[in-house]
Amino acid sequence: MFINCKGRLVDLSQPKVMGILNCTPDSFFDGGNYNNDSKFLNQAEKLLADGADFIDIGAYSSKPNAEFVSEEEEIARMIPAVELVIKHFPDTLISVDTFRGAVAKAAVESGAAIVNDIAAGMLDDKMLETLGQLKVPYIMMHMRGNPQTMVKLTQYDDIVGEMLLYFSERIDAARKHGIDDIIIDPGFGFAKTLEQNYEVLNKMELFNMTELPVLAGISRKSMIYKLLDVAPQEALNGTTVLNTIALQKGAKILRVHDVKEALETVKIVNMLMR
Repeated sequence: MFINCKGRLVDLSQPKVMGILNCTPDSFFDGGNYNNDSKFLNQAEKLLADGADFIDIGAYSSKPNAEFVSEEEEIARMIPAVELVIKHFPDTLISVDTFRGAVAKAAVESGAAIVNDIAAGMLDDKMLETLGQLKVPYIMMHMRGNPQTMVKLTQYDDIVGEMLLYFSERIDAARKHGIDDIIIDPGFGFAKTLEQNYEVLNKMELFNMTELPVLAGISRKSMIYKLLDVAPQEALNGTTVLNTIALQKGAKILRVHDVKEALETVKIVNMLMR
């Protein structure tokens, strides 16, 4: 199970870790923490030193009820951030967290290697066409609506069955646009109640039916901190527990704020399952 990142083949038969690096002022956990070049680079260096296989850069917070960001503003935040990391750490495999084709194109042209789309092409009708031309791996997530509306769109008769249908349709659309390397993300916290998030996690092995790598993005999310009645800053232990479960159910990429702890989790689960 390989993906082609800028000519580098990455083997996902062993789970990988993707470190989160936001250049947003309002992300739920680290918003505004890296608001200058020095802080941003220091965090990139830490993620890489801790062993991150990828760094996922976000320039538009997708938390529930996030503020709208224009395409121009997203590009103005994203591109200097991508260029900064590539300049100082040229071997870094950068993923860009965007649902806009124009942002994805500008980021890949600036050195990004993966596009991570919370909307699986549903919020920009040019996204799949653009990705087909760029020939980079594509992470497609399950969501309904957009960050401003998703909290109201949580009615399902059979949430996992409906998600599998969604992915089959989006995968087919992506293939028709010539996208070869596809990773699916169940979208924990996106158009799902707390209980639904745990149902999806409990049945997560069913997504392996797609025969595609699955990414788990659970790090410090409300499904942990609301359940435990703590702040996101106190949700690392819960994150590790859920990442362990996700790996046992077949996750191939963990998208996390805390790379060192995630890598330890991977090592332990690998030993357990050997």
